[in-house]
Amino acid sequence: MLRAMTLCLGFLALLAGPTSGQAQQTIKIGVILPFSGQFADTGVQLDDGIKLYMQQHGDMVAGKKIEVIRKDVGGIAPEVAKRLAQELVVRDNVDILAGFALTPNALAAAEVSAQAKKFMVVMNAATSIITTKSPYLARTSVTVPQIDEAFGNWVAKSGVKTVYTLVSDYGPGLDAEASFQRAFEAAGGKVVGSVRVPVANPDFSAFVQRAKDANPEGIFIFVPGGTQPAAIGKALASRGITPKDTKIFGQGEITSEDALKSMGDDAVGIVTAFHYDYNHNSPMNREFVAAYNKAFGRNPDIYSIGGYDGMRLIYAALEKTGGKADGQDLIDAAKGMTWESPRGPMSIDPETRDVVQTVYIRRAEKVGEHVANVEFDKVENVKDPVKSRMPK
Repeated sequence: MLRAMTLCLGFLALLAGPTSGQAQQTIKIGVILPFSGQFADTGVQLDDGIKLYMQQHGDMVAGKKIEVIRKDVGGIAPEVAKRLAQELVVRDNVDILAGFALTPNALAAAEVSAQAKKFMVVMNAATSIITTKSPYLARTSVTVPQIDEAFGNWVAKSGVKTVYTLVSDYGPGLDAEASFQRAFEAAGGKVVGSVRVPVANPDFSAFVQRAKDANPEGIFIFVPGGTQPAAIGKALASRGITPKDTKIFGQGEITSEDALKSMGDDAVGIVTAFHYDYNHNSPMNREFVAAYNKAFGRNPDIYSIGGYDGMRLIYAALEKTGGKADGQDLIDAAKGMTWESPRGPMSIDPETRDVVQTVYIRRAEKVGEHVANVEFDKVENVKDPVKSRMPK
């Protein structure tokens, strides 16, 4: 109770206006990520993207020193995320909130951003509505509908007539289900069944069997990154479901680097849609992958690129404001910003403050001794379709 009262009083003071002690020469960025628990590797990869950008570009922007304060949210814990965001604002006097690997945590912290008028950069969480929860919030990762509406349309136009959908039962999974089904059916396909699986440590076997029993031409899958893509790959193989017999489609997590290593040749033929893979063939990405490997001894992933581009947006916005860290100034600077990323061309939609980018269609193929995602088609300049349908 005392802690809650202290934070509340702190917010009242904060909203009343800045104190003279806040006219500092340091810009503080509060990063909230899961550094422990089921999603710990997600947090580490995203944070490594932040670190690499700062290694390459220094810790000074527009004459101000950048200080990053990291907080471990531990997993899907919106109440904890909100408390950490409040503490970062009130106690640590951060100027910017950033990170946010998971949707429930991003939604909770967005309330703090809105109340405290703090610039907030979501570097991974992908549910469409997140950017509507604070006018000071921008996103540098992806939205699930952005990927899956483009993909559902593509799958139907590729000639597939029937699909079954299997998604994780939380915000992004529900977004994936609705987006893929909407676009697939609008383009002439038929969804013959669907199932939602628990997001926490599921046993996929029974759910995969349901999909097999429906005998669809294809199965569309969405599960979060981390340990689950490899687990569902094993469940598919154990039930005899491989691309040789049933077309397997999914958002790109299901053919993440670790999942492909686990599935081996059983993954060959899986078709996915995503906004980034370390195999993306561009000079900028090859340099990025080499630098990331040198710094951290592994390949970057979608979380890494979200953190890297998130810091790029923060630095560019601060440059544009001349080092002013006021939330309104920073979000105004971020709106409409464009740049070339290792993932390809991207921008921040000035109306929605969400990312606009290319969606790549990839097939898992044997490349030398390994299975890798090989891009063979793309959809350019994709905006989040959900917000485009919202009333103006």
